[in-house]
Amino acid sequence: QVQLVESGGGLVQPGGSLRLSCAASGIAFSIYTMGWYRQAPGKQRELVAAATVGCNTNYADSVKGRFTISRDNAKKTVYLQMNSLKPEDTAVYYCNAQANYMYWGQGIQVTVSS
Repeated sequence: QVQLVESGGGLVQPGGSLRLSCAASGIAFSIYTMGWYRQAPGKQRELVAAATVGCNTNYADSVKGRFTISRDNAKKTVYLQMNSLKPEDTAVYYCNAQANYMYWGQGIQVTVSS
């Protein structure tokens, strides 16, 4: 059974930081591109950041320079370090694993508000 379990979300003030984690089980983690997506109320789900098998990374323009994605293949975990958070970063964040199949986590709320 494949599971992607996110943690680390919550409420933070503008300018603050959070680190999201996604622990994977049931997949050969090292062959999957791992990504973080987010969905704000009334908006479509969008790619935030992704880390490929070769550890190449790409980011949405809106988060470049503020967010960093990283992966630990030994721990089967992908991280998203989010700095300088803005109210517009408020969303449900989803972990994603993609190879020949695609899997999603259950999502975790991130709220940026004073």
